[in-house]
Amino acid sequence: MLIYIGADHGGFKLKEYLKKFLLDKGYQVADIGANAETKDDDYPDYAKAVAEKVSADPDGTRGIVICRSGFGVDIVANKFPGVRSALPVSTDHVYQARHDDNVNVLSLAADFIVDEVEAAKITQVFLSTPFAKEEKYSRRLRKIADIENAV
Repeated sequence: MLIYIGADHGGFKLKEYLKKFLLDKGYQVADIGANAETKDDDYPDYAKAVAEKVSADPDGTRGIVICRSGFGVDIVANKFPGVRSALPVSTDHVYQARHDDNVNVLSLAADFIVDEVEAAKITQVFLSTPFAKEEKYSRRLRKIADIENAV
């Protein structure tokens, strides 16, 4: 599975840590940027770039987006059809997001993550948890798709 990852200056160090973590685990990773810790860059640019890629193949790819609060990148990512982004606070939280809602983009808050190891644990659960595919969850995702298609 191809994983797209992107972050602004606020999430740059965490992005670099997670990129190495993912590569060491054998995942295929496409770094969308930033390529340096540039103080005047903007999170919408990187969240958009990742979300566009995931939107083009929402079932075959995953995305990880990072900024200081996590809110900005999560809001941007959720603007794209087929993208379901979540901003979890724990491994249990991300498990439920994957299991119940089949989220395909992980938004992370660099300023609020306890440490890089915890971020790696959240990321691993995000990547390893399958969607439950129960009828009630599938029905809800169809309703979300209907909303996306109606606007």
